[in-house]
Amino acid sequence: MHSITNRPAKIFLIGFMGTGKTYWGKVWSEAMGIPFYDLDKLIEAAEQDSIANIFEKKGEAYFRQVEMEQLRKMQAVPFGIIACGGGTPCYADNMEWMKFNGITIYIQSTSADILKRVLTEKAERPLLKNLNKAELLFFIEQKLKERLPYYATADHILDSTLIDKDSLQILLAQ
Repeated sequence: MHSITNRPAKIFLIGFMGTGKTYWGKVWSEAMGIPFYDLDKLIEAAEQDSIANIFEKKGEAYFRQVEMEQLRKMQAVPFGIIACGGGTPCYADNMEWMKFNGITIYIQSTSADILKRVLTEKAERPLLKNLNKAELLFFIEQKLKERLPYYATADHILDSTLIDKDSLQILLAQ
């Protein structure tokens, strides 16, 4: 098992939906021999329901509260890579908490690239499922604009089109 000694024990991946946080988190955790956690999966396990159903049945405010609670439970995890939901850094004091408890990496992508990726998975994404392609692009552009002030405070920014399996190790070695 690789050590991440002298580095923050937790690595929080943030960014808009469809930017590859879960995909790259899994790739990097395997490459580095450290655990991977998907915050959305932890929420679904705790609530015994899908994110889409939680949004639909209990609303976004409830979801954001559960999300914050599950994020705070990551304090008990000694180290690992945590893929956060797209809105996680934008609510409560989640971004400050993540920066205090580890290193934050914003996986940045253009709205056009995000649109291409999320078009195939609209049904699983509660904020998108009723939007056509034009509405979806507008939604992505608006949400990106709202969230950018939070994302931009990340410790590091990686361009989603330039990432590979070694990107995290190279970044942490700097």
